[in-house]
Amino acid sequence: MNTAENWQTHEISNQFDELQNYNLLTTDQVLQEILQRYGSQDQQRLTEFSQIAGSTEYYEYADLANRHTPELHSFDARGRRKDFLEFHPAWHKWMRLNRQFDTHAHPFNHPQSSSKWVDWAARFFLSGQVECGNLCPNSMTLGSIPLIQNEPELWAKVGEKLLSTEYDERDIPISQKKSIWLGMGMTEKQGGSDVRANETRAVPVAESGRGQAYLLTGHKWFFSAPMCDAHLVVAKTEQDGLACFFVPRWLEDGTKNPVQVQRLKDKVGNRSNSSSEVEFKNAWGIMIGEAGRGIPTIIEMANYTRLTCSVGSSAMLRQALVQCIAYTRQRKAFGKHLAEQPLMQAVLADLALETEAAMQLSFHLAHCYESDDELSLAWRRIMTPAAKFWVCKRTVELTGEMMEVFGGNGYVDTGIMARIFKEAPVNTIWEGSGNVMCLDVLRAIQRDRESIEVLFKSFAQVASQDSILQDELQALFKLFSGLQADELQFMARSLVSRLVILAQAILLKQHAPDFVADAFIATRYSAFYGRVVGMLDAQAVDVKRLLDRALA
Repeated sequence: MNTAENWQTHEISNQFDELQNYNLLTTDQVLQEILQRYGSQDQQRLTEFSQIAGSTEYYEYADLANRHTPELHSFDARGRRKDFLEFHPAWHKWMRLNRQFDTHAHPFNHPQSSSKWVDWAARFFLSGQVECGNLCPNSMTLGSIPLIQNEPELWAKVGEKLLSTEYDERDIPISQKKSIWLGMGMTEKQGGSDVRANETRAVPVAESGRGQAYLLTGHKWFFSAPMCDAHLVVAKTEQDGLACFFVPRWLEDGTKNPVQVQRLKDKVGNRSNSSSEVEFKNAWGIMIGEAGRGIPTIIEMANYTRLTCSVGSSAMLRQALVQCIAYTRQRKAFGKHLAEQPLMQAVLADLALETEAAMQLSFHLAHCYESDDELSLAWRRIMTPAAKFWVCKRTVELTGEMMEVFGGNGYVDTGIMARIFKEAPVNTIWEGSGNVMCLDVLRAIQRDRESIEVLFKSFAQVASQDSILQDELQALFKLFSGLQADELQFMARSLVSRLVILAQAILLKQHAPDFVADAFIATRYSAFYGRVVGMLDAQAVDVKRLLDRALA
């Protein structure tokens, strides 16, 4: 008689699960050095957060939140419009965790801290390694706070709720809630990134101007994220042109503001988070910022959310790199562990260099948000869109390479590698596509010519220590200074890419061990760089030290 044992065809061996249940911070030497360098005042709290976020429990919550995506319930049982979004409990676990650890507002809850933005970036970076989708409302809430702080009457009503670290998932009017989230609505069908083409109209209820109530009629093609308690929306007024409005989900009398969700977007990635199309049918809102300056007002928010894109993409690179190293150290092929195979070592070393460069850039950029000195402002104006362009673009390509390390196992949706790969493109598109970012770099330089000179002057001392960097610095300065406007725009992707790689090389030369900085410079200024990952000269890299540094 046959038994189950008789029919066992094989034993499962040489198969390994993705790494879980580890402390995301204490295993990250680069991040520890960054926090120490910038004088982090919050490492104990960050270590606690890292242990929770890296636990098996929260990896499972991340998986559940992305497999059980939000559901839109447009009407109740009696046909009344409610536009309610139902989320899996795992989504709320991650939202509560980030709220509890102040990922949404840390710099504004600790304004006196000299490391407030670096400590915030660490939170965003650690969380984004495991579950990226919930960072969207965290990012938008963070970016909205300085705008609302400029509106005293509105801030008095909602400021404490924006800053609160207590999570309140109830879908009720703001006045009844303990904490709130803010989203945004900029783009429309006919314009996309060209917000000046917006057609949504805003008509004053009585008086017009800043702080006054308006009724909005129109649509938004991407409305992120519709479950937020209020949104910042760009609409045009008859008298003053485009303006920015604070549009709550619920009105103070307890009725639903007529912002109707038409459908949720069926996205490639970012599945746990909801994005939508909406229509405004005389939706009530308050003008914030100056009349006629709707785009500059909401772009102030975008300057923060673009920073979150760079930090978030760096987090994806870090997680994928850790998974690759952990896996290849266990998996065997052709008689040796994959991590011992020279060709795989070339791939891993290249990925480690790229990941550290992204981290050093993103965290230094966050540090530059701490103060308003001349150099920090130059970094923020020029390097925020530049970093957003380059780091996010590279993450799309590199996460595909990293997924390949796992072979077929990386290509299935039951593992984190495929989820990261599908998540990566959102940061290249959200808050401005690659072309928009490159144009913003050029605009920043054209508006303030001295900013690029300040930036390059800060690079000069370090660049003088290396002939490659010195030559590149001089060449770039000539191009930015000498090209005509059309030529600059035509070459913008090339110029911005070179600018970012130079900035990364400077930061590594300043702050990383020589074996990291020298390998980065030797490989990034090789004629073969960027064709595919792993095209390295064996003499240029110390593989063992690079990989031990990446994951001890």
